[in-house]
Amino acid sequence: MEGIVSAHDALERLREGNRRFVAGVRSLETFVTQTRRSEFVTRQQPFAVILGCSDSRVPVELVFDQGLGDLFVIRVAGNIVAPSQIGSVEFAAARFATRLVVVLGHTRCGAVQATLEEIQNPGGTRSRHLSSIVERIRPAVQELYTPELARDPDALARQAVRANVRVAANALRHSSDMLEAFIANDGLRVVGAVYSLESGVVEFMEDANP
Repeated sequence: MEGIVSAHDALERLREGNRRFVAGVRSLETFVTQTRRSEFVTRQQPFAVILGCSDSRVPVELVFDQGLGDLFVIRVAGNIVAPSQIGSVEFAAARFATRLVVVLGHTRCGAVQATLEEIQNPGGTRSRHLSSIVERIRPAVQELYTPELARDPDALARQAVRANVRVAANALRHSSDMLEAFIANDGLRVVGAVYSLESGVVEFMEDANP
């Protein structure tokens, strides 16, 4: 398969793209892909998978300044990991040899906040579908709800977002025999990151270090 991009190089491309986004500039190459739509009708070779939140303020291709065919994007409220998300990552890793997966959370995440509110005041009226999202986030943030952090809701929310990203990344690493094999044998990496609504900066977490 041609054009396989290593996890290291893919991560650098994302970092460089985010720096452009923060600076308010856009690469010519990204812009030009929009004029070459016909080239992507029968092929694609995304260099990274992004499992991000559905929040309208976090448009992944813009945040990383990437164009058509560059990213395989999975968006779901709270960037949770359920079977369909795992299957989507497996598909990209197997079909396109994509070697980097980024779980992208963000500040002021409504799904995380709803989970914190449910922990504080259980029994709220939510549909079973909304509750299924809250229940997937709950294990990641439950232990954070200490009296100290409860008195500092902003700090609690920040830590909860990061904890939720870590749990989701670990779930992708260890909930799929296929992904475990790609990680062990083929250079696949799963890393966490948090996008700041305030600054536009994507902070890659500890598991993104070499």
